[in-house]
Amino acid sequence: MKRIMAVGTGLLAIVTACSKSSSDSTTTVDCGTATKSYSTDVSPILQSTCATSSSCHASGSSNGPGALTTYQQVYNARVDIRSSVANGSMPKNASLPTSQKNIILCWIDNGALNN
Repeated sequence: MKRIMAVGTGLLAIVTACSKSSSDSTTTVDCGTATKSYSTDVSPILQSTCATSSSCHASGSSNGPGALTTYQQVYNARVDIRSSVANGSMPKNASLPTSQKNIILCWIDNGALNN
């Protein structure tokens, strides 16, 4: 019985050690009680850093999730956007202040409403 327990514990340790951790999908932020608005809070950030004519996600872009110029495009790419913002890989060649990251993450975490 002790031998079975030891083997089971060893296997559990190996599985845990070998599992891939994805901190970007589990990153949590304190969103407080303020609801973030797409049009007021999120869109200005994305339009100024991600969807300008000289950036990665302008109209016609095929980078990553593609263009991020409309609510529908952003909504459809929300999972990729959340992951990329949380892990710091978006915006490319720049970084968002924590406050802007939190705005985007909270908006997505609260349903990514078109408000």
